[in-house]
Amino acid sequence: MAASRALGAVAGGVIAAGAAVAAYATAIEPRAFRIRTESIRVLPAGARPITVLHLADIHLAPWQEAKLDWLEGLVSVEPDLIVNTGDSLGHRAALPALADALRVFQGVPGFFVHGSNDVYGPVFKNPLRYFGGPSKLAGAGDVEELDIVGLERTFEQLGWLDLNNTARAIEVRGTTIAGFGVSDAHRRWDRLDETEQALSQMRRALGDEPRTTLGVTHAPYRRILDAFVDLGADAILAGHTHGGQVRVPGGHAIVTNCDIPREQASGLSAWAHAGRSVPLNVSQGIGSSIFAPFRLGTPPEAVVVSLLPRDIG
Repeated sequence: MAASRALGAVAGGVIAAGAAVAAYATAIEPRAFRIRTESIRVLPAGARPITVLHLADIHLAPWQEAKLDWLEGLVSVEPDLIVNTGDSLGHRAALPALADALRVFQGVPGFFVHGSNDVYGPVFKNPLRYFGGPSKLAGAGDVEELDIVGLERTFEQLGWLDLNNTARAIEVRGTTIAGFGVSDAHRRWDRLDETEQALSQMRRALGDEPRTTLGVTHAPYRRILDAFVDLGADAILAGHTHGGQVRVPGGHAIVTNCDIPREQASGLSAWAHAGRSVPLNVSQGIGSSIFAPFRLGTPPEAVVVSLLPRDIG
């Protein structure tokens, strides 16, 4: 009888602990917004520092007022450049609320690429399927199309340039920032040949002008990162992974939803390929699907990346 009571107490403790973790992962950590700061030396010698605000995976639903308030408050960072790596929408009715929150950044130059959740609404997926490899898109009849045209118009009205399978350049604090990118590699919407062609044309137009080149992708697949290194990126920015969304305390992401090494699923690291190493910043992102509204060990974040000149003096 005593053994049965002891076993029952242990089982009760395990259930209570599990319930506490679940409550934290669904009610607390998804709202524990943070700003991560990084510095990388990629600007031409003598250039003025540039503050980049990296936004990723907002996955906005219109009722998420705490997220909207925090997003609007990021204006206090006073960014010189904004890079949005996609999956901004998370609901068919989210665009007006997102546009209103981002209005504080009017006139701040930026770049953007898309994730699939800028095109299609979220659908329920069994979380255990992620252990079998990257997720797959549902059938065309099972997804809801989002207002991608309206989203692009919103970004362009802010002054952000579209880098989906193309390349564009902008001057920021006296330095030319050449950006190139791809559409969502997770859905194989990337067209690297188109990006390479646009990048070559842009470089011919810029001539020998000193510049810094940023590669921008939603999903950090190896083939994309390798190609970006080959194309001369000085730094690469990506999102998509949510930092694994669930992380063992003190450890790496359990899954990445792509083929990037788990230890590089979030944070600033270096991507090496063909004898060249390039800074890679992968954001854990700001939100998650409304059908998987949890985070554990991967709090939502925006990243402030300080671009500094290569000379230290």
